[in-house]
Amino acid sequence: MSIISPLWLVVLEITCFFVIHSYGSYGEHMPLRTLNGFTHEAAMLGLKALKASITRRDSIASTPPSYSSSLSPSPLPSQDLKKPYVYLVTSYGADPTGNADSTEALLAAIADAAKGPSEGFLMKDIKDLGGAQINLEGGKYMISKPLQLPVAGVGNLMIHGGTIRASNNFPPDGHLINLSTSEDSKPYNYEYITLKGLLLDSNFRGGGISVKKSLRINIDNCYITHFTTTGILVQDGHETYIRNSFLGQHITAGGDKQERNFSGTGISLQGNDNAVTDVVIFSAAIGIMVTGQANTFSGVHCYNKATGFGGTGIYLKLPGLTQTRIVNSYMDYTKIVAEDPVQLHISSSFFLGDANIVLKSVKGVVNGLNIVDNMFSGLDKGVDIVKLDRSNGPFNQIDQVFVARNVVKGMNLKATTAKMSMQGNGTSWTADFSKVLLFPNLIKHVMYSLSANGNTFPNHALRNVSQNRVVIETDEAVNANVFVTVDQGNTS
Repeated sequence: MSIISPLWLVVLEITCFFVIHSYGSYGEHMPLRTLNGFTHEAAMLGLKALKASITRRDSIASTPPSYSSSLSPSPLPSQDLKKPYVYLVTSYGADPTGNADSTEALLAAIADAAKGPSEGFLMKDIKDLGGAQINLEGGKYMISKPLQLPVAGVGNLMIHGGTIRASNNFPPDGHLINLSTSEDSKPYNYEYITLKGLLLDSNFRGGGISVKKSLRINIDNCYITHFTTTGILVQDGHETYIRNSFLGQHITAGGDKQERNFSGTGISLQGNDNAVTDVVIFSAAIGIMVTGQANTFSGVHCYNKATGFGGTGIYLKLPGLTQTRIVNSYMDYTKIVAEDPVQLHISSSFFLGDANIVLKSVKGVVNGLNIVDNMFSGLDKGVDIVKLDRSNGPFNQIDQVFVARNVVKGMNLKATTAKMSMQGNGTSWTADFSKVLLFPNLIKHVMYSLSANGNTFPNHALRNVSQNRVVIETDEAVNANVFVTVDQGNTS
């Protein structure tokens, strides 16, 4: 009977311990690997059997069991990680460090994607690219001219995942990404183009994104800065959705010493049926300029340029047919201006630092206006929460206007409906609403009640309504309580 060397046993024990311990700790989480054509599990069984045969006292060695030929190696994962219709810009020669000009490389990737395989059609004459992606791979790319699709009539395409910066010779009137074309034959240039996860730095030369005559465009999770014209320009077409994005000419978090010099426009909507949701505009002369109809804004935070420095948060410059809804937004030291608003709704929003709403007369029209359920917090400087700009003339066509239920602190409350109670002894009661009512000398509807004390039953009547004052008289002196409600907005 042979005796195994103690040193050999120690080495074998250590080897088996590390191998088995490693497998026991991590094996259930590791993919099944191969070892010389055998599975890792089979190899462990062989090592255990070898150890047992060596340590038997009646034999120096035993033949280890043969491995079953039925245990076939697991297939290796595919080495081809490039998915169909994904265009990696570095494979076209783009420089992800931003040191070299990547314009032509990015345009080549865009051109290949635009002429890629078609999955059918979206709108008439718009080819469905099947969700093709132009992947910026998290790099930083410098360009010297706008990135533009080479042809019109394509859709279902995404550009995402990186930074694009204008070079020092980028056209000052251009946009980094330009979804437009010189073709005018198609009703829409593009449909369902998504720009996502992009940082666009215009380098104070032009703008960020231009979308012209296109349909159902998504701009999502983008950071657009250092523009001089517009961060995002939307012309014609409809249903461009801008969401979860940040725009600012200068990178600041408020209180910038150069704020009075901010210029440019964060977003310009010159088309219909667009939506801006959960967007911050932190520096620009105008946050959002609207010259198209039926647009909606929700969760917008504007602190682009304070009203005191001449800034405007949202400017509705389409007198006569506004059709705009602004809800759940935050106007931070900057105002909303609406020219001749028709069908405008502003509600559930917060106005800070004397930020207010200005109704600007162009032809003197305001019709279908709701300003309700907002909060205003001011600096006790006597600023009206809603102001009439009559520099071009008075408002003389006023109908269906309801300004009410707003909570105000440090500013002057303005409304189109008001209530007042009075108590006294006499024959005349005057309720003066001139400080509260929005429009001068315009009370369209009055309701009042007179409750006389004692046993008298006086005759009483509404005697005068002018200059937003209501006069009620009785035919004899009485001790009475008078309650008056007035409304400027209803015609009925």
